[in-house]
Amino acid sequence: MTPAATMLAKYMTAEAAILEGKEVRFGDRTLRMEDLAEVRAGRQEWEQRVSAESAQAAGRPTFAGLGVSHANFRGN
Repeated sequence: MTPAATMLAKYMTAEAAILEGKEVRFGDRTLRMEDLAEVRAGRQEWEQRVSAESAQAAGRPTFAGLGVSHANFRGN
């Protein structure tokens, strides 16, 4: 598992725990329901990184983590 995939798993676990009303510790920080937006933003960031890694491994071109495709306007 890549470091990005590991972090994504941690954020997904934290989000699920917070939604169940539990507290989660990341290092010395304790996160609660009021921190859910921050946890979700972190999860989304790591999802993008995992997606970019997958695209790179598959040989698909990316720009800033987003997939890129090339348009053909030649009509053939």
